[in-house]
Amino acid sequence: MVAGATRGAGRGIALELGAAGATVYCTGRSLQGRPSPMARPETLEQTAALVGAAGGHGIAMRVDHLVPADVEALADRLRAEQGGRLDLLVNDVWGGDPLTRWGVPFWEHPLEAGLAIQRTGLHTHLVTSWHLAPLMVARGRGLVVEVTDGVEDRYRGSLFYDLAKAGVIRAARGQAEDLRPHGVACVAVTPGFLRSEAVLDHFGVTEATWRDAIGRDAHFAESETPRFVGRGVAALASDPDVLRRSGTATASWELAREYGFDDVDGRRPDWGAHWAAVVSAG
Repeated sequence: MVAGATRGAGRGIALELGAAGATVYCTGRSLQGRPSPMARPETLEQTAALVGAAGGHGIAMRVDHLVPADVEALADRLRAEQGGRLDLLVNDVWGGDPLTRWGVPFWEHPLEAGLAIQRTGLHTHLVTSWHLAPLMVARGRGLVVEVTDGVEDRYRGSLFYDLAKAGVIRAARGQAEDLRPHGVACVAVTPGFLRSEAVLDHFGVTEATWRDAIGRDAHFAESETPRFVGRGVAALASDPDVLRRSGTATASWELAREYGFDDVDGRRPDWGAHWAAVVSAG
């Protein structure tokens, strides 16, 4: 089950799970003719169809992950349709980009927007795990993946943004402690510079022409597709010894080194190395 599968990393993860032959419940708020407040064109139905085309079985379901009743209905559906089986839960709900104000101190950041970032970027994860983790506990196996931004201990430039993303990592560590005795793992995962649909639109390029944007931002040369982190999550989900990683935070490029996969364009970007050698070095 991929929460936040409409676009970005969530869609990339769902597609790679489909390529591995999985049945993927794709949840979020954007349905055909019923967009979320993000007002983006991508829909859950599109993601589910792409999962099917990749070789899996995609199921679209509108779920507002801030609404406990919605997530409870999802859990009930999994019990009815899958006998309660849930092998993998991916918490990728975000929605904080339009709420974040960069370049201002926290006391000048709109307060309600800052608090909303915590609700959409962290509380949604807690609501979802609270309802769905018991399905895995009952079977004595499973994996929860918490998608975040960055794994190193650095300030991300906005207090409210940083708090939500760091909170997701902390939530993964806490869940891991409670889940480990039941054979269930929880790992935080970050992509690098992600070529999401919104980022491509921002630069005015497509996935086929993304290199044209490098002139505007040289760091874009080390960007990755959403399917790169998707391949990392699929590798974790198929690792019989994933419990050894429980409670840790890792990155797409680290998973690529360990499990030996490349991005869909044949590259193996390493945003961590780029950050250390270029960004941090000025």
